[in-house]
Amino acid sequence: MARTYRDAWGVPHVRAASVADLAHGQGEVTARDRAWQLEHLRRRATGTTAEVLGAPALPWDRLARRTCLTDVARRAHAGLAAEARAFVAAYVAGVNDGLAARATGVPELERLGIEPRPWEEWTPLAVFLAQHLLFASLPGKLWAHRAREVLGDDALLLSHEGPSASGSNAWAVGGARTASGLPLIGGDPHRVIEAPGVYQQVRLACEDPDDAFDVVGFAFPGVPGVQHFAHAGGVAWAITNGMADYQDAYDERLRRTAAGVEALGPDGWEPATARRETIAVRGAADEPVEVVVTARGPVFEGSVEEGTGLSVRFASDVLGDLGFDALLPLLRARTVDDVDAALDAWVEPVNNVVVADTAGVVRYRLAGRVPLRPDANRRGVVDAADPGTAWTGWLEALPRHDVPPSGQVVTANERRGPESEPIGTAFAAPHRAQRIEALLDGRDGLTAEDLAAIHDDSLLLPAFALRDALVEDQRPSPAGEAVRDAILAWDGRMLATSTGAAAFAAWRSALVRRLAAEPVLAPFADPRHDLVFLPWMDPVGRVGHALETLAAAGTPFGLDLRAIACAALDDAAGHPATWGTTHVATPVHAFEVADGDLEPPPLPALPVDGDGDCVRCTGSVPGWTDECYRGSVARYVWDLADRQASGWVVPLGAAGDPADPHHRDQLPLWAAGRLAPVVTDWDRLTEETR
Repeated sequence: MARTYRDAWGVPHVRAASVADLAHGQGEVTARDRAWQLEHLRRRATGTTAEVLGAPALPWDRLARRTCLTDVARRAHAGLAAEARAFVAAYVAGVNDGLAARATGVPELERLGIEPRPWEEWTPLAVFLAQHLLFASLPGKLWAHRAREVLGDDALLLSHEGPSASGSNAWAVGGARTASGLPLIGGDPHRVIEAPGVYQQVRLACEDPDDAFDVVGFAFPGVPGVQHFAHAGGVAWAITNGMADYQDAYDERLRRTAAGVEALGPDGWEPATARRETIAVRGAADEPVEVVVTARGPVFEGSVEEGTGLSVRFASDVLGDLGFDALLPLLRARTVDDVDAALDAWVEPVNNVVVADTAGVVRYRLAGRVPLRPDANRRGVVDAADPGTAWTGWLEALPRHDVPPSGQVVTANERRGPESEPIGTAFAAPHRAQRIEALLDGRDGLTAEDLAAIHDDSLLLPAFALRDALVEDQRPSPAGEAVRDAILAWDGRMLATSTGAAAFAAWRSALVRRLAAEPVLAPFADPRHDLVFLPWMDPVGRVGHALETLAAAGTPFGLDLRAIACAALDDAAGHPATWGTTHVATPVHAFEVADGDLEPPPLPALPVDGDGDCVRCTGSVPGWTDECYRGSVARYVWDLADRQASGWVVPLGAAGDPADPHHRDQLPLWAAGRLAPVVTDWDRLTEETR
């Protein structure tokens, strides 16, 4: 039986004599700490959130049903190796035991008047898939297709190569550059900041003499092991989103015949599978949904009655594999080669991986499966009946290289030169990667504290080119001139206390709103797709992301950008005194998208440094809001010389219960850009009694 210990921050340290007991213990403590979150994640994976949250949750439930998340999870679970399947089963048994122990006293469950339902053995796979369904290229392809419809070749001016919902930083330096002589790794994943948090700090220690390991890292609640960021003593690793393209969208023609539903494929009309399901909706009538799957993949939009639809083809569905066979080998890894070999089984999301070990080896690699197909598939929606749109295999020569002891490696979702061309078509802007490289260049004697300080860097590189191109020679009103002067005198750092950052942000938002309101962009008011895709189809958000490209174009769409920028200076007059006045952390809770009077647990609105394209990523939506809704959902530094010299932090805390003292005790640390210490000495931990 597993035993659980806690550090001063309530982080669970699970200790067991066997892998099965350890997995059970991890599942059990996760359920006790995150009972509501697990129930919500289970419902997202099964498309049943509207049953408790009401009609606003329907767009997600429709997508989850129509993309057959549970079908893919079941097939992937059935295909697991026996040992991996037993590992997942033990975890699920622990989850169910933990949920039973927390049947009462969970505020969200009590408010909804529900009890958590038991998990199936395939549920962790469905939860992981649901977390990443919209993490890849599908939404971007829908946007690219729509942008070409409206703007033709000028659609490139609104390219989604820039700040986006997918992002992370990770970097490593070789031992010749550190004070200890062994490598250091730092990083932070960027996602929507959720309450409870999307990542769970955990330690997993197996004391079986024949199968011993001891790993600290971050897990997705509901998924066994540690998937992305971990320190196993002798080896540590980190990831960023590889920005790979492994999802395709097909334009389908559909019809209903006496024999059933058919889709028009390359060889003519062919059978498609179809079934009807019902989505229960809190406070409203049930909604029927027809689930149709063609030879390309599940149809996620459109209908047989309309005669058209869009289907999605994605790697894990095609392979019937989610990469869960990598989870146990990762826990057992002792060296860079071990981690590298484990990740050969990885499928999606496709990740950049940075690994280092106590032998001094530092390696970068890309992990995951990228399909081979024509370039048209990579650029937008393609015709399902075109034989030239078929997948023809998998990219085998994935990038991989070692870093010398005197070297460094940085990955921040940027385009990495020619090696990126076969991987994807849209990458993050290079600014975060360039800034981290600059902060590391030429430095020796580096420590964990030095790497932790890089997390907190708030210099916004694109701001300089933007303000110089659009502000310097403008002649606004006296009030607008004061805004311009504040921007020009500003040092480019998005500090919460900065008046210049506040002036820049107010002017940027005003400029975005004015551009998005121009008649040339008016057709984007019709998003053409279900509401679940709205964040990717919103013209205000797109203009904000593309502002640097639009400024470089000079007169995009024939617009006088300088005149618009001058008018925006006047709009920004009377802006808030400091950036932190409006740039506050606002973690998202499921109740915020619920019908009726469901109020999320209160959280303090703490001012935060940074911005979407800073190393200190605290992203907002210029033109809509300054509130920080996405950014670093974890931060860490892994010290290969001494694991207890490492540090980590999450935006809230270890516990999901708002009444628990560890629900949000890390929030002040996170907001201040600091890390909590990693503690692995069992004598410094407190054993938990149940």
